[in-house]
Amino acid sequence: MDTKVYLLDGGSLELDHSQLFWGRSPGRRVRFPVYSVLVEHKDGRFLFDTGFNKEVFDALNPGNAQQTDAQTIPGALALIGLAPRDITHVLNSHYHLDHVGGNKFCTCATTVCHKLELEAAANPEPFEARGYADMSFAPHLRRTRTDLGAADDIYTPRFECVTGDQEIAKGVTLFETPGHTPGHYSLMVRLAHRRPMIFTGDACYAQRSIDLGAISGSHVDPRAGYRSMQRLQDLAQEHDAELFFSHDGDAWPNYVKAPGYYC
Repeated sequence: MDTKVYLLDGGSLELDHSQLFWGRSPGRRVRFPVYSVLVEHKDGRFLFDTGFNKEVFDALNPGNAQQTDAQTIPGALALIGLAPRDITHVLNSHYHLDHVGGNKFCTCATTVCHKLELEAAANPEPFEARGYADMSFAPHLRRTRTDLGAADDIYTPRFECVTGDQEIAKGVTLFETPGHTPGHYSLMVRLAHRRPMIFTGDACYAQRSIDLGAISGSHVDPRAGYRSMQRLQDLAQEHDAELFFSHDGDAWPNYVKAPGYYC
């Protein structure tokens, strides 16, 4: 079985330009895409990030989020004949609310994340609290932090905390890219008939981030964030891989979306 990669359209959000590209052109609003990555592999179905929950965003910032039923995780998976119960693993780049909104639907999946990221989500610093506002997939984490490896809620059956670079399955590798958050991961997938694909997550929002040398305005460590953006470029060169950016409004129209796929 050849590995396939599906990009699941999750809708769009809006931010000030300076939040997408730190310190650049404040005052201009920019709408940007949000999507998830489904890796169909002989060892399972791996979902990298799950987009946002529109209800959460409407409560925080009414009118910002644009999302149809087909752009939710259940709706997007239905386009390719799947349901959330078919997902075996959720791989979260990080736990900001625009990357975890669909986690709660994947009730049969093991959730793989960086140990530092789960700790940050369970006990965020005050300036990070808004970013970690959606804990619907694991509400128990805010109630008790004695054992972050075991979940007792109905949503996430098990967390698997990892550190360092990790090959999750053959050809499916998580690379540490901290800075945006303490435990941020980016994903590389090797395919049989094309160059490897590197999904940057929020370590690099867009090609323009590289062109400007600008990390996002949301970060816990700007130096680490800049080094991670450089690391992604180095990884792309080392593996002859193509970078796929998390929130690139210019690149998004050219990406193949589900039910189409890469293989």
